[in-house]
Amino acid sequence: MARSGNRLTALQVSKATRPGMLADGHGLYLKIGHTGGKSWVFRYRRGSKLHHVGLGPLHTVSLADARAKALDLRRQRLDGTDPLTAKREAAAKSVAADAKAMTFKQCADAYILSHRAGWKNLRHAAQWQSTLETYAYPTFGSLPAQAVDVGMVMKVLEQIWTEKTETASRVRGRIESVLDWATARGHRQGENPARWRGHLENLLPKKSKVHRVQHHAALRYADLPEFMAELRQREVAAARALEFAIMTAARTGEVIGAAWSEIDFEARLWVIPGARMKAGREHRVPLSEPALSIVRPMYETRTGDKVFPVSNMAMAMLLRRMGRGELTVHGFRSTFSDWCAEQTAFPSEVREMALAHAVSDKVEAAYRRGDLFEKRRELADEWARYCTGTD
Repeated sequence: MARSGNRLTALQVSKATRPGMLADGHGLYLKIGHTGGKSWVFRYRRGSKLHHVGLGPLHTVSLADARAKALDLRRQRLDGTDPLTAKREAAAKSVAADAKAMTFKQCADAYILSHRAGWKNLRHAAQWQSTLETYAYPTFGSLPAQAVDVGMVMKVLEQIWTEKTETASRVRGRIESVLDWATARGHRQGENPARWRGHLENLLPKKSKVHRVQHHAALRYADLPEFMAELRQREVAAARALEFAIMTAARTGEVIGAAWSEIDFEARLWVIPGARMKAGREHRVPLSEPALSIVRPMYETRTGDKVFPVSNMAMAMLLRRMGRGELTVHGFRSTFSDWCAEQTAFPSEVREMALAHAVSDKVEAAYRRGDLFEKRRELADEWARYCTGTD
């Protein structure tokens, strides 16, 4: 085949069809297979042996690119490096790095396991798992620990820093500890993006200076048992409605619209029709014994199908009379959510289902099989024990 200055031309490369090796010069060849496939090869002799280094197929690597790669290999040889050995070592390092890489979640699991024995109780480990699962994993749990950066950490913290400052602070500290562990074990390098001092303190306001958002103001879960004890002393329908709302983590409209026909005392179940649900779908609520004890006496003296014959503002007015006007009825759902995330080991999807939030199709399928419902019953019982101070 004709050459132009002893070098292949792009036209010659594209028209070449006969099997064999076409030389471009200086060790670069175009290899044409018996099936017509074309690829670039760099050939060189080391001692008495002839070696070949593949540079890639023609449909991916152009003539100009192949020449640039061949030039790099010739420079390696000039420096005393064997190109084939260097290529194999690079591939081995890449395989080793992949095998060594761990996701943030894997690092967190390993951290919790290694520290569990030193923590005072199993609940502490459960709190770690729950908060990371709720706030950190959705953003970077499946990513390599090395890939976690400041932007990802800020994405997790910014959405909860003002409304759940204490929780956000714990999450930040836990992320920092996990990443420090990953660094110490060789799974990441560089600065810790979750470090507070001299780092995130420049991006987020100090906890002491955060003005809590008042929308749906919530009671701290640590104060809830005392509040519930005070609420039980109130002999009015609004008090029973609010007590029931807290026990079931239900919305105001769901509670004041509750009908006796929706409650199954024997099955310990409250079925809210889709017409009254925010998502428009029927919602099954497992009822704990303390929750049933609220409505059971009322059932005996019922005068109609409505469980709580109160207005839409009755519970809010009750909070004002109790000197708790800064709180909202809806805020008790946040109290439940915070308690669940920080004080229990229940998966986040169980909490979300208990709050009747939207969930994935996969979780919905599990719910319809009854698995999540039974877990939600366990959660409801544990929440009731906490609310009544018997936990």
